[in-house]
Amino acid sequence: MSMNETFFSADKRERSAVCALITGRSDEREVEISLDELERLLDTAGGDTLLRVTQSKDTPDPAAYFGTGKLEEMHDVCRDLGITLAVFDDELTPSQIRNIEDALDGVRVIDRTMLILDIFAAHAVSGAGKLQVELAQLRYSIPRLIGKGEELSRLGGGIGTRGPGESKLETDRRHVRRRINALREELDALERTRETQRKARERSGIKKVAIVGYTNAGKSTLLNRMTDAGILAEDKLFATLDPTTRKYRLPCGLDILLTDTVGFIRRLPHHLVEAFKSTLDEVRYSDVLIVLIDASDPEAGDQLEVTHKLLWDMGVSSKPTLYVYNKCDRPESAELQVAPRPDTVFISAATGEGIDDLVRALEDAATSGSSIAVFEFPLSETRLLDRLYKQAVVSDVSYGDEKCRVRAIVDTKTRGALKEYLVNGETK
Repeated sequence: MSMNETFFSADKRERSAVCALITGRSDEREVEISLDELERLLDTAGGDTLLRVTQSKDTPDPAAYFGTGKLEEMHDVCRDLGITLAVFDDELTPSQIRNIEDALDGVRVIDRTMLILDIFAAHAVSGAGKLQVELAQLRYSIPRLIGKGEELSRLGGGIGTRGPGESKLETDRRHVRRRINALREELDALERTRETQRKARERSGIKKVAIVGYTNAGKSTLLNRMTDAGILAEDKLFATLDPTTRKYRLPCGLDILLTDTVGFIRRLPHHLVEAFKSTLDEVRYSDVLIVLIDASDPEAGDQLEVTHKLLWDMGVSSKPTLYVYNKCDRPESAELQVAPRPDTVFISAATGEGIDDLVRALEDAATSGSSIAVFEFPLSETRLLDRLYKQAVVSDVSYGDEKCRVRAIVDTKTRGALKEYLVNGETK
């Protein structure tokens, strides 16, 4: 057992402990890295970590996760430090939570998934975001309602009890299932609206670029830098849950749509992945990905691996991708070793350093596969010229008595849609 003996000045913050097992499947370094992240999650939720508890054990104790001796030792230290919350890095069963709380006497117990759900509940802003969080909370909670009468009565405040799902938890399973079905229906209706919006974007032909990456990599700061989006950008995990899309005009004149997305994290609870499907679809339907990496984080390499795996699981790993290393203005970024490649850019979204390089790379990615074409449109069909201005880079327009001739850089899709207006022999 190790602990931080420094007492924080935190009248409204919860004194907490973080806990994990070192098993045969994980070495000590991996566990310490995961606990570092758990501490950051706890800080985001409003807790201070005064104690870190680990135990080497082949498998979790089925009754209480830790062994009896470790829990007795932890009980005494929690009492001395005034700790009221223990957060476990693995998912706990209802009986484990109950038995640990009995052993620690007065310390509430939650697990990693419950903590992340709590943060999402605190940060959800839009109606869709709140519905998604509530659905994830209820899906996670329903198997934990069995025989939990006493535990349910204790829900009344503190980390791990927030969100729209809180009042719903004090009901029977049948009511919870009804609520889950109602939430699904509401989210399905919202998804149909999103689908209509996506189809409109598809018809517009505007390229869609999704900014993805590990939580707190600086995605919101980057979108604010490029588009003055005005998104709240905090140095906290999961500061952004709801996707924000803004139009951006590249120097070549082509308009693109930039979307800020929810951050990734190790072991992102599958309840959240399912609930936030419509949000993550912004990534699936994008044309280009910007994978943002925090160059100042010593775990940048591992975080990039987590991002790669999640993109692979979503089936989007083959999309054109730019790897953008952010926060390069920080001294810690000097420790990062990355081989320069054409698809790699180094920036600071906070200061603007390297943004011009990013824009050039983005322009190359957005126009990749495009070629020069010449069209002739009837003067009565000016809407076609308007469409071309939105979907391509128009370099020259000349007007005749009955038609206008347009020279533009177009992608394959736009060329095919307007093929009847192509001028023979004047494309390449």
